[in-house]
Amino acid sequence: MIADFTAYTEAVAYVEKLVVNNFPAGFIAIVGTDLRTVERVRGKLSYARVALQGAITGSWMGLIVSFVIGDQGSTTGGLGSPMAADIFIGAGLGMLFNIVRFSMMRSKKQFISQSSVVAMKYQVQVPQSLVGQALAAANKAQEPTA
Repeated sequence: MIADFTAYTEAVAYVEKLVVNNFPAGFIAIVGTDLRTVERVRGKLSYARVALQGAITGSWMGLIVSFVIGDQGSTTGGLGSPMAADIFIGAGLGMLFNIVRFSMMRSKKQFISQSSVVAMKYQVQVPQSLVGQALAAANKAQEPTA
């Protein structure tokens, strides 16, 4: 270990100093310790939101199906076209599937969240044989240039 930081951005800035001063980047590691899980709540989950998400996904699936196995016999276009019908059918099926899936969830959360792993401390590490070279590169980066 050659340096300790409390923020990941500080560790990255230190590594940038090393790399800029020609320290071999492949020998550098940023190691996070004292890990914890952080779950950020992004919004409220309701049947309406689940249905909308299903409709959007289903519409895309309908569009893809229309392109892959689409009906080439009709050239009318507009809302009466087979492509539009595939999109609407896909949207309906997507809504139905998402609503049924949401209804059957055993541990139903009423919110949308995103989990991430965060470290309390970050260490910049290099192999023992390169510690002197890394410290020299870090010190060289701190020297003012004339």
